[in-house]
Amino acid sequence: MEFISIQYFDSSYGELILGSFNESLCLCDWRYRNKRTSIDSRIKSGLDAEFIDKDDVVLKEARRQLDEYFNRKRKKFDIPLLMVGTPFQERVWNGLLKIPFGKTLSYQQLAEDLGSRNAVRAVANANGANALSIFVPCHRIVGSNGNLVGYAGGVEVKAKLLNLEFDLFV
Repeated sequence: MEFISIQYFDSSYGELILGSFNESLCLCDWRYRNKRTSIDSRIKSGLDAEFIDKDDVVLKEARRQLDEYFNRKRKKFDIPLLMVGTPFQERVWNGLLKIPFGKTLSYQQLAEDLGSRNAVRAVANANGANALSIFVPCHRIVGSNGNLVGYAGGVEVKAKLLNLEFDLFV
């Protein structure tokens, strides 16, 4: 039996669950989000592994990088990521990684960038299934009108994260 090491991380933005597998971060998600059970199930089944409450080097590094980010000392993450999803979801998540710090895109723009201009709903669903929040910056996606829309950590947290990023450029 394989194991995914998990730890909970309390931040001033909310509580996150972090997970690592084979020296890569496979989970950084809001502990109390709506889709917690389905996200956890997808990761466990995709990696054919179970969660174990255990700290490790990857999780320590993830916490350090998150602390630096939340304290405005980090704009870019450099921890190995392991995405667990369908090929389409992984394509969307890789597209999210290309959105620069302090910038936003709409779901429509992301769909067009991915060459799937008619798949806005599918792109939005893949965005919502992201299990590597903050590291894979789904908070940088906004509605076509620029309004803040859905976020696993809540729209208030999304606003705080975007304010943190935009304030760094003032």
